[in-house]
Amino acid sequence: MALNCGIVGLPNVGKSMIFQALSGSRAETANYNFSTINPNVGIVNVNDKRLFALTEIFKPRKTIPAAVEFVDISGLVKGASKGEGLGNQFLAHIRDVGVIAHVVRCFDDPDIIHVTDIIDPVSDMETINIELAFADLDSLARRRERLEKSRKSQDKNEQKLAQTTEAALDKIAPLLENGQPARQAELTADEKAAVYDCHFITMKPQLYVCNVDDKYFQSEPNAYVKAVQQQAGIEGSEAVVIAGKFEAELCDIEDEAEKLAFLNDIGLKESSLSTLVHCAYRQLGLRTFFTAGEDECRAWTIHVGDTAPKAAGVIHTDFERGFIKAEVYTYDDIVKYGSEAKIKEAGKYRIEGKEYIVQDGDVMFFKFNV
Repeated sequence: MALNCGIVGLPNVGKSMIFQALSGSRAETANYNFSTINPNVGIVNVNDKRLFALTEIFKPRKTIPAAVEFVDISGLVKGASKGEGLGNQFLAHIRDVGVIAHVVRCFDDPDIIHVTDIIDPVSDMETINIELAFADLDSLARRRERLEKSRKSQDKNEQKLAQTTEAALDKIAPLLENGQPARQAELTADEKAAVYDCHFITMKPQLYVCNVDDKYFQSEPNAYVKAVQQQAGIEGSEAVVIAGKFEAELCDIEDEAEKLAFLNDIGLKESSLSTLVHCAYRQLGLRTFFTAGEDECRAWTIHVGDTAPKAAGVIHTDFERGFIKAEVYTYDDIVKYGSEAKIKEAGKYRIEGKEYIVQDGDVMFFKFNV
């Protein structure tokens, strides 16, 4: 899976505005369709309070957070799977991302046009989901054509793989035909592996981003947001709420006191962008371990289930190649005891070997020999 998150949605729903707020960069935004032709790419730091706490304890010379790549992709319209609008470009770009962040317009503003002239978030969600499903149906049809050769093969392993692939496609096809995502198919591990080369777009994890105006946080949740949250729940997806325009304006403010006052004006204590970043991080199957000391405190990104040598390799390939052991304690313990010496006194300082599965929030020091 690619370690990035693609921001998608209908034209003019605020995708580029949210990307601008996330990345602090100036993506092109405009009140007309397809203002984003080529995707914008930005590296976004993961705002992790645990890293800040470690920095307070160790007082390092530098602090380095984990990061996630976000990609702002051109808007999609009905018929995109058949090439309408910038459909072909859109689909090519979205196949390259690991997670889809689907931005949905959840505010009224007569000065900002809507591609259908009607604010209906659930309908907007369906439009994109159906187009992605149709695009996957084309991929599925091409995969079935290639199966013919495998069925006729004399190689029993190839024949078995063809049977497994066909069983998976038979489960996925009815979903796509009804505009539902392939990820809802109940596939075995072998079936998932067999259709991996199809690169189904709707197999990717997806979250929804409700783009609201700044009045939202000062009133009861509006009907648009409730509708998106309800539909997301049905699909087993997450939905986060962001005031895109407000967040874009907030990122232009450099003075922290002024920024805090700006947040207080609409009833927020902190930017809601971190909710989206953390959600994308989780959906990508990523977790964080830390290294900490006087030189630096740093958050490192690993996949769920990675072993200690794999984690060591994130720092340097030599660490993985010559891995001997890992000295480990938890973030909670360093906060509780206040120092590594006291963690050792409490018997919470551990030595782990090659089979150890790194846990989110582990603080680690590696021993290696090359």
